[in-house]
Amino acid sequence: MTPFTRSVYAVVSAIPSGSVASYGMVAAFVGRARAPRAVGGALSTLPEELNVPWWRVISSSGKISTSSIHHTAQIQRALLEDEGVRFTSGGRIDWDRYEWDPDDAALEQVLGA
Repeated sequence: MTPFTRSVYAVVSAIPSGSVASYGMVAAFVGRARAPRAVGGALSTLPEELNVPWWRVISSSGKISTSSIHHTAQIQRALLEDEGVRFTSGGRIDWDRYEWDPDDAALEQVLGA
């Protein structure tokens, strides 16, 4: 596992139930703001035994954008809805309501900085 992947998993593991972050947000949190696709790649290869809540990461448009065979959009939406996240009829979430907004100290603790 690369240091980048380890950092992505650490950040995603810190997202609380009922909150979401975008791929771009996670990338920025780990110091690679221009690497949201790499965040998606890291999550698509996530070993199940790590128990990282991958479903809490969505596109910046507020929609689910998973394409992995194992993590379908329906499963992701159901997991988020089980945590209280609601979607509009257009399949988007309300960022003002559900966006995870950790403070700098929390991120430093997660990333061990």
